[in-house]
Amino acid sequence: MTGIGERPGGRSLIRTVERRVVVGIALILAGVCAVAGVLVMWSYPGKPMPYLDEAGKPISGSISEKTQVEINGVSQGMFIKGTDANHPVLLYLHGGLPDYFLDQQYPSGLDEQFTVVWWEQRGAGLSYSPDSPPATMTVEQFIADTVAVTNYLRDRFGKEKIYLMGHSGGSFFGIQAAARMPQLYAAYIGVAQMADQLESERLAYAYMLDRFRADENTRMVRKLEAAPVTSTGDVPSGYLKVRDTAMHSLGIGTMHNMSSVMSGIFLPSLQSREYTLGEKAKLWRGKFGAGVSSLWSEMITTDLATTVTELSIPVYFFHGIHDYTCSYTEAKAYFDVIKAPVKGFYTFEQSAHSPIFEEPDKVLRIMQTDVLAGTNRLAESR
Repeated sequence: MTGIGERPGGRSLIRTVERRVVVGIALILAGVCAVAGVLVMWSYPGKPMPYLDEAGKPISGSISEKTQVEINGVSQGMFIKGTDANHPVLLYLHGGLPDYFLDQQYPSGLDEQFTVVWWEQRGAGLSYSPDSPPATMTVEQFIADTVAVTNYLRDRFGKEKIYLMGHSGGSFFGIQAAARMPQLYAAYIGVAQMADQLESERLAYAYMLDRFRADENTRMVRKLEAAPVTSTGDVPSGYLKVRDTAMHSLGIGTMHNMSSVMSGIFLPSLQSREYTLGEKAKLWRGKFGAGVSSLWSEMITTDLATTVTELSIPVYFFHGIHDYTCSYTEAKAYFDVIKAPVKGFYTFEQSAHSPIFEEPDKVLRIMQTDVLAGTNRLAESR
């Protein structure tokens, strides 16, 4: 029964309006919280976290710093981390996007065996500058920079030789630096080692197209079919636009269990406490400006299996079996070609492109048993 002065349906209308007001307020509050959360992430102080003992005091002899060093006329940044600064030095060459922030979410543990130098190369991350001359973004320059950083570390830590680890794009010029200047290095470790990258992209394209067809993902099939990768010519821009998204959705990108660049890489980079707001902006300005890699044009036209076939130091390849960013089969074929006094190939069954973050315990076991000892007892191929 309707009360005096009330229209039929009036109460329901009022309830509807009230619900909408509540929902609107909730959305506004959620938006405010989201913005506040982002601001908090972006406003972290940007200081490297120290190594602390049980009493909360810095561990004596440990090192945790972020520093800028002039390398071949350009200020370049790096994080230097280790529980004991007297440990052997390991220079890490990232693959295009500096990935030190992933070590905070997926601890590699390398800093327990080495003084790890996470160098962010010219044009990337801490070393990014919009004024960097494009003409200096060459393989020869990156090799020269690697040698210069190596000598800086040798002098600073009093080491005759250091260890060199190249990941993905970093392995492209890293193995060339090790081949040219073996007297500087105790060993070379290629993680997701590049070989013939054009063939790697062709294999990735074929694999993804087959998978998306089997999954009846017509949207991705159309995009890939519109930009085919062949064994001749350049890699189509249409393919490069969809490449990272496609790889991550299939578990063949950065990590086997990482399905999204946004949630797996972008957001963790914002959450890092060790980069300032400006440094986080530089991290992504450098990446967006470089694309896949600042050295892409040289990478895609070079087959390392024909240009770097011998090293006079121990060589180790770590490769995830699910990796199509840098083909597992191409890396294995390249390894078989290389001549070295000691060499070892190690397959990571649970990994895609980043075994040091995906299977760190296995990596540490290999580093301790084989790499530091200069042997290959744990290798499946020698």
